[in-house]
Amino acid sequence: MPQRVLCKECGAILYEGIELKTPDEVIQANNGRCPKCGRKLSLMPHKIEILPFKNPRRALR
Repeated sequence: MPQRVLCKECGAILYEGIELKTPDEVIQANNGRCPKCGRKLSLMPHKIEILPFKNPRRALR
């Protein structure tokens, strides 16, 4: 899963999946608020991290 979007306030997963989504798409999918804590979502990202994807199947070989 190359993209994971989390709530800045509570850390709830707002989106996680293979298809890349824009901040606007994530906000619209969640009706503008975090479903867990109710915080209003913003178009401006607070923190961006890019990490390598680790395939657990490769480790088993």
